Amino acid sequence: MSNFYIALEAVIANQVRSLLTALGIIFGVAAVIAMLAIGNGAQKEILEQIELVGVNNIIVQPMVEQTEQKIGEAEEDNKKKFSPGLKLLDVQSIRENIPGVQKLSPEILLETYLIKNGIRRSSKLVGVEPTYFEVANFELQEGKMFSEKQLDLGSPVCVIGKGIQTKFFPQEDPIGKKIKVGNQWLEVIGVLKERYISDKAISNLGIRDYNMDVYAPIQTVLIRYINRDLVTGSGLKKSFGGISFGRGRMIISGNDDSDDKPSNYHQIDRLVVQVSQSEKLSSTADVLSRMLERRHFGVVDFEITIPELLLKQQQRTQNIFNIVLAAIAAISLLVGGIGIMNIMLASVLERIKEIGLRLSIGAKKNDIVMQFLFESVMISVTGGLVGVLLGIGLAYAVSSLADFPTEISFISILISFGVAATVGLVFGITPARRAAMQDPITSLRHE
Repeated sequence: MSNFYIALEAVIANQVRSLLTALGIIFGVAAVIAMLAIGNGAQKEILEQIELVGVNNIIVQPMVEQTEQKIGEAEEDNKKKFSPGLKLLDVQSIRENIPGVQKLSPEILLETYLIKNGIRRSSKLVGVEPTYFEVANFELQEGKMFSEKQLDLGSPVCVIGKGIQTKFFPQEDPIGKKIKVGNQWLEVIGVLKERYISDKAISNLGIRDYNMDVYAPIQTVLIRYINRDLVTGSGLKKSFGGISFGRGRMIISGNDDSDDKPSNYHQIDRLVVQVSQSEKLSSTADVLSRMLERRHFGVVDFEITIPELLLKQQQRTQNIFNIVLAAIAAISLLVGGIGIMNIMLASVLERIKEIGLRLSIGAKKNDIVMQFLFESVMISVTGGLVGVLLGIGLAYAVSSLADFPTEISFISILISFGVAATVGLVFGITPARRAAMQDPITSLRHE
């Protein structure tokens, strides 16, 4: 224990040198903790993004196929084939014919506006089925979901996001109240829990702010707003002559033979297919693609994506990035250890006379070794503690100032502190042994 007190006195007597020696350890430990906190925060955000898009989901989105004229190809051979577009009949066919499909969630998305108590705001009306809320991991805060009767009849009801409640019903319970969505009044029967979505998630996944959406039964949207399946292609041309009706389909005819194409002839705007097992995602997506292409008469007017696989690849990239960050920070610790060894070697040269005096009055070589080891470990441990505090502070600073999520793990603190103590021990051995090997007589004569 006396060796420890002697080492402590030496460290206190040379405070500036001890502080400069510990700087490498301080910044190394702080870098490890801060970088791993940033990496963990990024991983957590990726997992939250996976939750946003749901588990084991395949997303089918419609698009207008572009036809290109090939050189030497007759124009009539290059005409765009007819496609009925993505519709509810496709959903029924997928449900009946593709095995392993757990849930299906068709969506119709309309840009519209909301009016209540003289307040008007642009918003989105989303026509959905109840499975939508399960697939997207939404939870009700109050009220209830659509009933089977409301779904079948296309009743004028809706579930609103938390942002809509805050904006239009700040001082009242919205349940049972009505809000004008477009040109229709809808009764609010439920309010969803607020969901935080970062700007990064919106950018990476094309996710909108769900808190400002209005959700109505899909049949309500088809009956009361728009059903693109009831309009023929010719009816969507810019100029037309007359309107007639036949077999439930509106037919608009005219004399314009131009090739204007509708910007959106699809009945539904998005379809989420949830499979039961994640290993079947790719194979199910392949079968789904071939089925839709056949049902659309060879026209590929849809796009299939698997967000979870993209996010898992992003997570793997993030893991590699975290390893690189940790390696860079570990190099800082290594440099700090080398600094300790250099300073301690210089300290041995400065204190040769002290070493010789201790050896001459009966101190053993082991006592000298322990004295210098205690000094180096004390410096590295103190630097480690300061580095831990600095690293935690840096992580919180990045989170608050840069608006970037960070998550400090106890493991990173434990590992970085343990490495700091080990560095002090390892790099202190050589100076300690050199001090112990000094000849007492020569040391006493040293000027």
